[in-house]
Amino acid sequence: MKHALNITREENFADWYQEVISKADLAETSSTKGAMVVKPYGCAIWENIRNILDEKFKSLGIQNAMFPALIPVELLEKEAEHVQGFAKECVVITHHRLVEKDGKLEPDGELERPYILRPTSETIIGESFSKWVKSYRDLPLLINQWANVFRWEMRTRMFLRTSEFYWQEGHCVFANEKEADENARKMLEVYDDLLQNYYGICGIKGQKTEDEKFAGALKTYTIETLMQDGKALQTCTSHNLGQNFAYASEIKFTDENTKEQYAWTTSWGISTRSIGGLILSHSDDDGLVLPPKLAPYQVVIIPIVHDENKKSQIMEYCNKIKSSLSCRVLVDESFDTPQNKKWNWVRKGAPLRLEIGERDMESGSIFFVRRDKIMEKNNVSFDEFVGKYQSILNNIQSTLLQRTKDNLKAKTIRIESIEELRNISKKETLFFNIPYKFFGDSNLTKVMEENALSFRCIPFDEPDRVIVAKSY
Repeated sequence: MKHALNITREENFADWYQEVISKADLAETSSTKGAMVVKPYGCAIWENIRNILDEKFKSLGIQNAMFPALIPVELLEKEAEHVQGFAKECVVITHHRLVEKDGKLEPDGELERPYILRPTSETIIGESFSKWVKSYRDLPLLINQWANVFRWEMRTRMFLRTSEFYWQEGHCVFANEKEADENARKMLEVYDDLLQNYYGICGIKGQKTEDEKFAGALKTYTIETLMQDGKALQTCTSHNLGQNFAYASEIKFTDENTKEQYAWTTSWGISTRSIGGLILSHSDDDGLVLPPKLAPYQVVIIPIVHDENKKSQIMEYCNKIKSSLSCRVLVDESFDTPQNKKWNWVRKGAPLRLEIGERDMESGSIFFVRRDKIMEKNNVSFDEFVGKYQSILNNIQSTLLQRTKDNLKAKTIRIESIEELRNISKKETLFFNIPYKFFGDSNLTKVMEENALSFRCIPFDEPDRVIVAKSY
């Protein structure tokens, strides 16, 4: 069977992923090393994610703020473990102007102390929090920032790992450890709801091991998702930072007994990396597959015009359909053949594609195809479609979620010995659920190094087990 893409998942999964992005017109490479340009269609997906999350945050009393992208290096130095964790990825600003020398622009005006382009904002935000928090009455402080961040990556891949990417980062301050940990876990549940009910992705919730937790955190919680090729993607994280950053930034408050206390802080985030997870979870050999709740257009109507004398009537019928639907709808009036338009929207993952010609107009019917069931053709009356299109979109959404649940179940296996892990991981790329008691065993370390495995998380529902896998 001929597909809309030139490369299939089986032939070359990495190249297939790049072609999905290119043919869906989501993003492109930039002249800035390792950075990407997110094009309008890709940006529309991120905007939908942002709008959904922003509403959820505000319902929890979380307020948005904005902080500088330039962080004085002395702020990072205050939290030793944190700076060590990010030092190799930092983009450092050392000069404040350019001058022309021999026809070339060169840096001049060396700064007395360098700045770091924000890899994450705990330290710069902590400086503000130390001014904002004075009393227990100021707590809890719940803040979120939508921003771009910079991490100098050596091996880049669009959406999954780039030197500049986009995210939200939440930062909160609490009076005690219990409230901080409850917040870190609550925000993970917010992300789990987002992933399952909007992305259509099911993952494993758990806690990072000590070696894998966020630099400077007390605990890191994560949702590890399984891609179609069996590799893991850390889709989001939520950190209980303990009092480490409060000590570093002098975030203190006077309690009810007028005693000065150091606060407890959390941070949590999800980024455009999750769009890479969306692509890798659902797409097929015909291109992008989008869950309706995140798709820029949930329904795309393609007019099929063979007789120019009928064009205005067909367009009128298409617009009638559009005005009868309460969702994101596009009538594709671009100057291209109907066949090219069809494959364009297949590659771009439009959940429902309607093809409307003269016969459909005259009979008052609608021909449609579901993107998740591309071989299934449907023709129903106008009234029937208007009455059930929303349930069809809901069914597409739930079908995609179920597929990721099935994939997770099929590709997660329980391992009871290190030898068993060695034998299977040589042949297959899977989620391996192993006993936590193996942690620290030199034989396990050797097997993991040989097969490029890493510790993904300790599942909440199985604290005596740990997930290991190859990862992105």
